[in-house]
Amino acid sequence: MQIGIVGLGRMGSNMARRLMAAGHECVVHDIHPDPVQALVGAGARGAASLAELAQQLQAPRAVWLMLPAAVVDGTIEALVPHLQREDIVIDGGNSNYRDDLRRAAALAPRGLHYVDVGTSGGVWGRDVGYCLMVGGEPQAVGRLEPIFGALAPGVDAAPPTPGRAERVGRGVGAERGWLHCGPSGAGHFVKMVHNGIEYGLMAAYAEGLDILRHAGIGKDTHAADAETAPLADPEAYRYDFDIAEITELWRRGSVVRSWLLDLGAHALLHDPQLDDLQGRVADSGEGRWTLEAAIDTGTPAPVLASALFARFASRGRSEFADRLLSAMRREFGGHEERKA
Repeated sequence: MQIGIVGLGRMGSNMARRLMAAGHECVVHDIHPDPVQALVGAGARGAASLAELAQQLQAPRAVWLMLPAAVVDGTIEALVPHLQREDIVIDGGNSNYRDDLRRAAALAPRGLHYVDVGTSGGVWGRDVGYCLMVGGEPQAVGRLEPIFGALAPGVDAAPPTPGRAERVGRGVGAERGWLHCGPSGAGHFVKMVHNGIEYGLMAAYAEGLDILRHAGIGKDTHAADAETAPLADPEAYRYDFDIAEITELWRRGSVVRSWLLDLGAHALLHDPQLDDLQGRVADSGEGRWTLEAAIDTGTPAPVLASALFARFASRGRSEFADRLLSAMRREFGGHEERKA
């Protein structure tokens, strides 16, 4: 099948390579020429503009956008004049599902189809496949099945859940590694919550391992004054845990094993103190949108909320609040800050 890919960053380039390896023809475009040329060297057809990309695609076209959410609308606006009825625009980035509803409604009068695809797999997806959460009209999604099938990990990526053999045999279930989740916006809604869960899982690992890292605090010298809460039982905290070894241990048989733990173990093996990182954790929007949905639907999500706020704090967003705490303690009790 032929497909256009716009946006050749970490994800887009690897997706194009995986599709070409499966025999699909890719016409690629990016605002930077270097990734385009790299893919041309790998067998893709390059396009210097969106107009040229559309010209090289046979109708009915399929154009996959793999772009930051902030530039998707502008790109669609520039692309649409070069499209025809029955063409499909696919957004595989991390857009807000509400934007999908608006875009699908705007493209429909032109006879254009819009498909939203929540894409998970990161830089490993080229080799192991991408988990795809798809939203859109059944007709448009059906036309794209060969593309989804090539990008997804396939049924061999995980052992089947007992009792699902019939679905596996029919080839219609999530075992394929991709799922038509529902109408427009459904794919990005599922991916939004997926990323909110990801925030919580990552925070749980980070906080738990940090407790293990501080389990030797009883061996330290502690100040004895009114400014410092005493350690009630120093003898209970005299452990020197090898965090890298513990994460490696947990990968084997533990109920908390996961791919995220695998990645954490890999990072700690090569840099046990993580000295090459500042600990400033970004958020690209999905965690915020997940909490908005939780509030709108009245669904309690305290773990996901805490994980999102922890990311804000990691970027220094709590510095003023921390200073204000010190100021209030100084005002009411004459307490002075201790140096770190």
